[in-house]
Amino acid sequence: MRLENSVNILSIGGSDPSSGAGIQSDIRVFSVLGAHTLTAITAITSQNTSKFGTVEPVSHKMLKKQLESLFSDFKIDGIKIGMVYNSKIIKVIHQQLNKLKIPIVVDPVIKSTTGGSLIENNAKKDFQKYIIPLATIITPNKTEAEILSKIKISTKNTPEKVAKEIQNMGAKNVIITGIEDKKNIVSDFVLEKNSKYIISGNKIPKINHGSGCNHSAALIYSLAKKKSIKESLYFAKKFTYNSIKNAKKIGKGIVITDIPSENGIEGQLSSAITEFTKMKGIYKNIPECQTNFVFSKQKPKSTKDVLGVSGRIVKAGKEVLMAGDLKYGGSKHVATALLSMNKKYPEICSAINLKYQNTTLSKIKKSKLKVSSYDRSKEPKNVKIQGSTIRWGINSAIKNSKTVPDIIFHKGDFGKEPMIIVFGKTPENVLEKISKIKG
Repeated sequence: MRLENSVNILSIGGSDPSSGAGIQSDIRVFSVLGAHTLTAITAITSQNTSKFGTVEPVSHKMLKKQLESLFSDFKIDGIKIGMVYNSKIIKVIHQQLNKLKIPIVVDPVIKSTTGGSLIENNAKKDFQKYIIPLATIITPNKTEAEILSKIKISTKNTPEKVAKEIQNMGAKNVIITGIEDKKNIVSDFVLEKNSKYIISGNKIPKINHGSGCNHSAALIYSLAKKKSIKESLYFAKKFTYNSIKNAKKIGKGIVITDIPSENGIEGQLSSAITEFTKMKGIYKNIPECQTNFVFSKQKPKSTKDVLGVSGRIVKAGKEVLMAGDLKYGGSKHVATALLSMNKKYPEICSAINLKYQNTTLSKIKKSKLKVSSYDRSKEPKNVKIQGSTIRWGINSAIKNSKTVPDIIFHKGDFGKEPMIIVFGKTPENVLEKISKIKG
């Protein structure tokens, strides 16, 4: 069964044996973010961190077969188009994608960081004619935008003028990345259908391999998760910044961007919370004390290693909203429960609290999920005084368990609301369990 909140993302592009960019880089990004990556390879390159070698495009027939095999088998939630190389490949992509109603991000890679040409000169017109109109968002950097528009960005020719020229080629939305407007500040100019704005951030003064690919990959991931264009662009900006900041010198040449696990933790939890709030009838499962949803780093030592909502996930009528931001140390109670569980079962890194109700308990029994419980009335007085109730409760529930409980509940005590906590390896895993038991 395909999870309600899982996404399949198709990356169409070239193979980079150094894994700094291209298909291999996208697989790394989507894996960290918890998406399943599908790939269609347009060309094979020989390159490393020091130099670009040669390009060998796949045949247009082979590319068509790759795409047909994927579309016949998978529900695809988003597509990223990177290196296309020649006109035959461009036309196949257009033919296969032209009628799709899913988000498509076009990353118009023209040259590699190490100097290689990633598209034939005589294919650029066909790129404008067949690929740009497919774009929900096109993500050229400043140089690529100037090449596509044939306009040099200057005081007279503003980024907006260049973006409009590209939008007139058929792209629904345009973002021109990497515009340096002030010392140590780098900005992205965004032109949506009916609005324009600038997203600015600090510049990291290091030449790297892979940041453009990371940006477009993070962007299509967020769009595939039904986030807005603006939300997705801010997410991609932060994700890319962290990947550059974390870049490592693996080969003899320029550094390769790296994706710290925190990026994946935040992306996965944010997406899971969005999915949770959209679940049908989920408002019935929000307790009086409200809900928190947490996800931890590996081997968490304290609640400061656990990402949670600094406020709560709250019920507003029949709507459920996130009131607050994601923050390490943002949760106290659910994070403490997770820490206790993680100490015995290190693979368990995510948890959520739900309202205790008989209908949910009945569904839990039918779900075949593993359940444990504890009795708060048996809590020792010294534990109550120390304020270690949750730790004591979870430890009591798992003390004699030989398998990992999916759910732990208690029926409350005087002045204490009964509660259900759902545990899982990832937020996606937690959501899968919630879908089986929600009221």
